[in-house]
Amino acid sequence: MKTAVPLHVDFGRSVFVMRGFRGRLSARFDRLSIFIGLALAILALGITGLSLASGKYPIALAEVLGALAGRGDDQVRMIVVEWRLPRVALAFLLGGALAISGAIFQSLTRNPLGSPDIIGFSAGSYTGALVVMLLLSGGYYETAAGALIGGILTAMAVYLLSSRRGVQGFRLIVVGIGAAAMLSAFNAWMIREAELQVAMSAAIWGAGSLNGLGFEQLVPVAVVLAVVVPLTLLLSRPMRQLEMGDDAARASGVNAHRTRLLLMVLGVALTAIVTAAAGPISFIALAAPQIARRLTNSAGVALIPSALTGGLLLLAADWAAQHAFGVQLPVGVMTVSIGGLYFIWLLIREGRK
Repeated sequence: MKTAVPLHVDFGRSVFVMRGFRGRLSARFDRLSIFIGLALAILALGITGLSLASGKYPIALAEVLGALAGRGDDQVRMIVVEWRLPRVALAFLLGGALAISGAIFQSLTRNPLGSPDIIGFSAGSYTGALVVMLLLSGGYYETAAGALIGGILTAMAVYLLSSRRGVQGFRLIVVGIGAAAMLSAFNAWMIREAELQVAMSAAIWGAGSLNGLGFEQLVPVAVVLAVVVPLTLLLSRPMRQLEMGDDAARASGVNAHRTRLLLMVLGVALTAIVTAAAGPISFIALAAPQIARRLTNSAGVALIPSALTGGLLLLAADWAAQHAFGVQLPVGVMTVSIGGLYFIWLLIREGRK
């Protein structure tokens, strides 16, 4: 007696598949994730419009749209396009970069606490940037290079110290927390020993701020992300296979060691880009992937929903930092305040398991 074999297996989630190059390439998209992604993008556009219209010089939404289209008063176009638009674009791009970096390390460690600001990579990028700023008097691009080198060296040190008998997520997190504590103390010492004016500017930058950023910072950030993000997305499927363990990943044809190193380099690079552009902005990398995972009801962290969530969170935090309290605050102050509450809740939740 023959048993009919179903052509499609129902996993309880609605998906559709796209194929190209005569079936050689394929991609599967979850319909709920697409719906959530569209909703996040619409919310981000709404906050973008609100940010472009808000400020000491309020502008009507119709005038904002006219300025973006190249019409209207020259003064309005200058305020919207040259002053406010670069900051809004940077907030979304940097928030997305932090979220993708957090998703990478949470996936590699298989732990929601495994984000670059918790396990020391952000502190390492900050150390590299401070060395260039305080000791070498470097400019923007030198600071960016220092942040990248500092983050990579910290990641290598944490990886080597935690790789005895194989890399384990919990050991990586514990070693990373220790490295972050030591680097934070070293950073504080460098700022204290520096000249007053340089130390004050470094301390303000170290709070994480989008104040004063413009096209000079937006263009290189957009160019670098245009290279790094697609490379990261290409590794998203091997990243999910690594979540099942190295043996299962190798059985499916994934080089576990090489893939993990590539993902770590890309994750550190994303964190370093943000640190070089706006200083260390905390807790977006920690919170955004987990919020996206709960919104999409997925088993693991996904890169694109995480990026949209991170961009939305930083946009909202930056608007609140500018307008919610009557004074303009660094956006890092807002993210730390919100993220600290989330971190406490996450620790309590993980402790109950």
